[in-house]
Amino acid sequence: MKYLSTRGHADRKRFCEILLEGLAPDGGLYLPESYPRVDESTLAKWRSLSYADLAFEILSLYIDDIPADDLRAICRKTYTEEVFGTKAIVPLKKLEDGFYLEALSNGPTLAFKDMAMQLLGNLFEYELGRRGEELNILGATSGDTGSAAEYAMRGKQGVRVFMTSPHGRMSPFQQAQMFSLQDANIHNLAVKGVFDDCQDIVKAVSNDLDFKRKYKIGTVNSINWARLMAQVVYYFAGYFQATSGRVQATQEKVSFTVPSGNFGNVCAGHVARMMGLPIERLVVATNENDVLDEFFRTGVYRVRGSADTHETSSPSMDISKASNFERFIFDLLGRDGAKIKALFGEQLNQTGQFDLSRDPAYAQARSRYGFVSGKSVHANRLATIRDTWERFGVMIDTHTADGVKVAREQLQAGVPMIVLETALPIKFAATIVEALGREPERPAKFIGIEDLPKRVTVVEADVRVVKDYIASHCR
Repeated sequence: MKYLSTRGHADRKRFCEILLEGLAPDGGLYLPESYPRVDESTLAKWRSLSYADLAFEILSLYIDDIPADDLRAICRKTYTEEVFGTKAIVPLKKLEDGFYLEALSNGPTLAFKDMAMQLLGNLFEYELGRRGEELNILGATSGDTGSAAEYAMRGKQGVRVFMTSPHGRMSPFQQAQMFSLQDANIHNLAVKGVFDDCQDIVKAVSNDLDFKRKYKIGTVNSINWARLMAQVVYYFAGYFQATSGRVQATQEKVSFTVPSGNFGNVCAGHVARMMGLPIERLVVATNENDVLDEFFRTGVYRVRGSADTHETSSPSMDISKASNFERFIFDLLGRDGAKIKALFGEQLNQTGQFDLSRDPAYAQARSRYGFVSGKSVHANRLATIRDTWERFGVMIDTHTADGVKVAREQLQAGVPMIVLETALPIKFAATIVEALGREPERPAKFIGIEDLPKRVTVVEADVRVVKDYIASHCR
């Protein structure tokens, strides 16, 4: 299996090369040359596998430069009941007939990012150990990626983490999860700006090839293909659970609704669908920062500046530049690297938007690829949290509430709907109290976390400042 850049860079690379690299040299994102396809007989065989062994079967289709026994061991080390609290790893929770939540937040940091990040940490340690090298990870987070990455990488041999986050824009619990870590290989940089400023800094550093090579910069953001690839697994796992016991289970279609800001989580669903998983619809649920919803409704992709990025009660989706969207548009436009380079490089830099409404390919976003979308705002969030609690006794976080609200608007008769849970409610306690008048349950290990000493450096939204910080802490 070889990988190519969405922007047409000529080199084709193997998995372990792109694992440590992040962005391609031309600023594009890596994708496999083609998606491996699975048939009904393969789906039938995979149905009875444990989550760890299912992960191995799927990942082995994309990874041929790690010996099979080693890759299987990495998967079994990663996906354990001890780490994720349940044998099923991602159990489905039935709310009503044909409507489910897929629990992705049972990992160490109580968010779905753990599903991929725990694997990534083990892959990094394995590959760096083989090479006898070190890696400096630069990341950007709007809330959950940062803590998931830091908990996955803390204490790992040969790895340092430099995580940028928007200063003051995460929930107190999210900040405490990250900033209370005292591990020497973990560095938190609170950027005076919004998430998109953090993301721009990460991309700028990644595009400075000399600096990137000198300081061995890698990334754990979802621009790293390995993270997205790991997320593909829980689409298969959710499908198998939703269709368990059905006579025509290998042919029955389901839909998934995914709360999405950066398009990584739902892009993994797109990959699963391209592999042959019977997905009817991929429903993109946004908050007030509705860049993605606007595109799927109109064909116009219009990024917003910092001043126009709303601060919301589902802050992990307060994103106005969806990095992974480039991967989908690459597929939508026939994998034309030159066109992608023009759209995401020159045109977005000059105008801040592009319009595909007149491109014949745009209609395929819905018809061929199954994408639809919807939007949820604060009032919807409160109402959905309250309704889900009162009717089903299930407490959901703000982002999952956005998903549930939009999912109900896209239900189809006879097609099960699975909403991907994104985090546990404790991470957004203030809004839960506003909706329900009560505090969400807090796992014992996180009691008093907000009162622990903080280890964080506040910096300007300036790539030079971040580069200087990295350089001074890599000596």
